[in-house]
Amino acid sequence: MTAAAGHPPIFLWVKLVRESFMATVDAELAKTGKYKMQWNEAYGGTLAKIGSELETMQQGISDIGLVGSVFHSAKLPLNNVTYFVPFGPADANIVTKSVSSAQDSPELIAEWAKYNIVFLAGFAIDNYYIAANFPFARVEDLKGKKIGGAGPNLNWIKNTGAVGVQGSLNTFYNDIKTGVYDGAFVFATAAVPSKLFEVAPNLIKLDFGAMHAGALAVNKSRFDKLPDEVKAAFRKGANAYKASYLTEQTARIESSLAAWQKSGGKVIEVSAAERARLVKMVPNPTRDWFKQAGQGPAKKVLAGYMDAARATGYKFPRDFDKE
Repeated sequence: MTAAAGHPPIFLWVKLVRESFMATVDAELAKTGKYKMQWNEAYGGTLAKIGSELETMQQGISDIGLVGSVFHSAKLPLNNVTYFVPFGPADANIVTKSVSSAQDSPELIAEWAKYNIVFLAGFAIDNYYIAANFPFARVEDLKGKKIGGAGPNLNWIKNTGAVGVQGSLNTFYNDIKTGVYDGAFVFATAAVPSKLFEVAPNLIKLDFGAMHAGALAVNKSRFDKLPDEVKAAFRKGANAYKASYLTEQTARIESSLAAWQKSGGKVIEVSAAERARLVKMVPNPTRDWFKQAGQGPAKKVLAGYMDAARATGYKFPRDFDKE
């Protein structure tokens, strides 16, 4: 099987495909004494560019890989539910578990099946900041600034006077360095390996929240043909991947923030009052999302996600699902 990802293995969600998912599948298959998987790995855009992983897998060019749902607002709108609920849980464990519980819904299963894909395990990225080359104290400091983002997160700065610009982790460094934009939406565990502290040293802590950003998935036609024992190994591998991701990500967050500051970057703690101003200022992003995803299915997925998060004890600063 050929595994593909647009991002390189410096990012945790790619690194653990080999170290956790494949390792577990190999170990499970070895127990059968009948099967062995030969893996071909193509990461860092060598086979599938960022944002094209879905099509590459759908067409059978790759068999398994990582789909960044955040880059597929039109094709996988329901999977992007968390990006339309900013200021949610900063804990990626809560987000992962809350979205995973919703993946068994008919609406989300159908969304994957539409593209001949089977969901294996989702991954959430840690709390979003803005890495900027300008100082920040008040929301007004965003006025006139260009901020790079993956797409849906550009909604988080509406009404602030900032301008959202489409980009990705692979381009943020050069785009900020060359003046395409003044900052970008990032999370600590990726901001450090991307060395953004060199071009945007101010990490502004506005607590946009952790986000469900994509999934480890497999071509459905290929998966359906696998023997049951191999399918079971894939499921175990997917569970191992999710567990390893959450454990390692949690360990990386604090060390990443420390490394950011050791490398010359600064973490700007924003006051609760200023963050509350921003929370109130942003138009409800779910309204546009409903039009895109279909109001009926979107409302079910939104309620499923937010209620699952609330069940953990988390209290949203704004109940977007009830407005």
